[in-house]
Amino acid sequence: MPELTSLSQSSLQDYHDCPRRFELRYIQQLAYPAIETEPALENEKHQKEGEYFHRLVQQNLIGISPEQIGKLANTENLQRWWDNFLPFSQTGLASLSHRQAEVTLSAPLGKFRLLAKYDLIGLSEDGKVYIYDWKTYRKRPKNEWLATRWQTRIYRALLAKAGAHLNNGKPFVPEQIEMIYWFADFPSEPARFTYTATQLKRDWDALTTLADEITNASTFPKTDDIAKCSYCPYRSFCNRGTKAGDGLDAELETEVEELFDLNFEQIGEIEF
Repeated sequence: MPELTSLSQSSLQDYHDCPRRFELRYIQQLAYPAIETEPALENEKHQKEGEYFHRLVQQNLIGISPEQIGKLANTENLQRWWDNFLPFSQTGLASLSHRQAEVTLSAPLGKFRLLAKYDLIGLSEDGKVYIYDWKTYRKRPKNEWLATRWQTRIYRALLAKAGAHLNNGKPFVPEQIEMIYWFADFPSEPARFTYTATQLKRDWDALTTLADEITNASTFPKTDDIAKCSYCPYRSFCNRGTKAGDGLDAELETEVEELFDLNFEQIGEIEF
């Protein structure tokens, strides 16, 4: 079994939610024995459309014309999301003086590498740096929920720790950083999260503690929150039921980032 060498927002969220799920998914690499949501086909289609929407946005950000990309938005969801994104890209992103789409950053965290792949990092003339993340959720989550998620905490912290090469070699100070979730079905309701040095210390200390826990763990217990098992592909393996959770409710719980296609020479990082 290959040794676990990297951690990400997805794997750390799994560890936070259920150490046993983390062990099965990332250490044992057990194939998924059960579907995560019902209805399965509908949710799989929505997930694939979400992934495709990210590709459309990426192509737009690297300079392909909106007219060409619009022809590829060939489902009802994709067309609606694209129609919502176009005015946002022409106004909300217009003030950015520099853009980097699909950027992966890396930094050492204990014995691991902490990795994050960003949809868009944009610099503005006023010295601010914005992290944009595109979401195709069917329900708009509460800001309070998003603020506690490891994605929100890791993406800001890692940009402060490993983003100097995006700023002419000068590290971003936390107060420069703002993370924005833009929701394709709620285009006028983005979620915005600024950052401070105090939050950075809190987050990095917490991440270091998690990495040490994982390194030294001899067991990975199941969660006490049985409700989370409804959205877990290992619930039958763990004897936590067989029925999958409803798709709309499960969407936020089951989001998994795309696999990293890594070329470490091209990843911004802190040296060991």
